[in-house]
Amino acid sequence: MWSLELYGCINLSIVLQVPVMSLQNVARLPPLPTIQEIIRMFGLSARKKLSQNFLLDLNLTKKIVKSAGKIDGCFVIEVGPGPGGITRPILNSGAEKVLVVEKDKRFLPSLQLLSEASKNKLDVIHGDILNFNLESVIPAEHKVAWADNPPNVHIIGNLPFSVATPLIVQWLESISTQKNAWSCGRVPLTLTFQKEVAERIIAPPKSEYRCRLSAMCQYLCDVKLKFTIPGRAFVPPPKVDVGVVHFTPKVKPLISQPFQLVERVNRHLFHLPNKLCKQSLSTLFPPHREDLICDMFELSGIGQQVRPFQLTNKDIKRLCDAYARVTDKEPDLLDYDFRDRTEAHARRHRTQTVVSALEERLLKNS
Repeated sequence: MWSLELYGCINLSIVLQVPVMSLQNVARLPPLPTIQEIIRMFGLSARKKLSQNFLLDLNLTKKIVKSAGKIDGCFVIEVGPGPGGITRPILNSGAEKVLVVEKDKRFLPSLQLLSEASKNKLDVIHGDILNFNLESVIPAEHKVAWADNPPNVHIIGNLPFSVATPLIVQWLESISTQKNAWSCGRVPLTLTFQKEVAERIIAPPKSEYRCRLSAMCQYLCDVKLKFTIPGRAFVPPPKVDVGVVHFTPKVKPLISQPFQLVERVNRHLFHLPNKLCKQSLSTLFPPHREDLICDMFELSGIGQQVRPFQLTNKDIKRLCDAYARVTDKEPDLLDYDFRDRTEAHARRHRTQTVVSALEERLLKNS
């Protein structure tokens, strides 16, 4: 193990040349400073406002990589590598090429150190994954047809909690349209989430965790919670545990409707998860069009007394298909927003009118 004192007297670029040149025929990385030493060397710290937490336990980082499946000979994209805790076992697992996308420029020097030690098997990109098109960096030889087995490409990431959910929703839309990384085939993902979010992603019908995210993930992907990591394993330790979730895009989505329509139905369906479905979905339509919600349930064959968390994925498919048929006849309904200020004011006025009329009848009968 190289000592920290060595770095104080020798240029880092020279030190790196020694193991790289002497171990040209060895697949594994040459000896490097530990992640803890890297953090001290470069003065790194996890920023709370960015929801950053370092995972320093090598057994756990190796386990995350192993849970992704066969890495040997694959092109691997790592999102949010930080100081490189997961990057090392990816490189040591025989990946053909590794590309990391890191937004925080403080981590770039430590990642560049890994790149040089790996004989440039690692490419480092400074960028925001929320605005990055991965299609442009995946080699053409790895692209396969959608109906084929998943390509030799993996996406892995220990994501900041603040980014994880918005990112997977954005990627689900890309999966539905076979764009971004998924223009290259059914690229699998292995990502970390807060344990509660991970449980929501995989939640079956009737589960207390069943929600919109459950339905959106499961209609497009086969999802599996691989294992959980206790919060105390991270630095600094978050107040929650972490779940590692594996996603494999389905050859054929469970719902053959546009992503925006499916998201809209699920958003309305689960905004009142413990109410009756009829009450939850009524906000899809103007209050004076109760006939439409009745039509939607009649077309779907779903009972109006069921509650959203009880619905199976096939039930949600029937509701989405029924909503599509209703809006095909009246396309303007797709633009209706019950939260619109004008509509909200009209709704309050109608409620007040009903209440006033009821009070007046009660007074007359008293």
